[in-house]
Amino acid sequence: MAHLRLRKFNTRDAYPDQKLDNDLSMVVRAGNRIFMRGQTAMALDGSIVGIGDPAAQAENAMRCVKTLLEEAGGKLDHICKITIYLTDRAYREPVYTVVGKWLKGVHPVSTGLIVKGLARPEYLMEIDVDAVIPDAAVKPAAKRKKKATLKRRR
Repeated sequence: MAHLRLRKFNTRDAYPDQKLDNDLSMVVRAGNRIFMRGQTAMALDGSIVGIGDPAAQAENAMRCVKTLLEEAGGKLDHICKITIYLTDRAYREPVYTVVGKWLKGVHPVSTGLIVKGLARPEYLMEIDVDAVIPDAAVKPAAKRKKKATLKRRR
């Protein structure tokens, strides 16, 4: 089975001021697993949101996470691991407050890192997400079919 690669792009388009030429995807679904490009202040339309405001950037990032997960057939409840990168320790509370609001009741594992910088100087935070769609959510029809077959054999 081929991996599902969504929202393909080339870095030369996303970062025209840099000499890059990498073919990437915003999200890749490999079986039940969903891998996502780090989400930042860049909205899915390419605009920059919340310059100077870490909470606004986190809000945009989580909105993008939700959209990309749904496009890949997942949902926020399927998130297993998040890694949050901050360019300043002072951004921890506003960013984690926003992320916590979006992931209330999900309970993913989390790693937080303070970094010197991100891909663009206006990015104050970035969130990296890995999700796994439970088997029951992936193939409910197949399981029902298997149970029906077993009943007929008895």
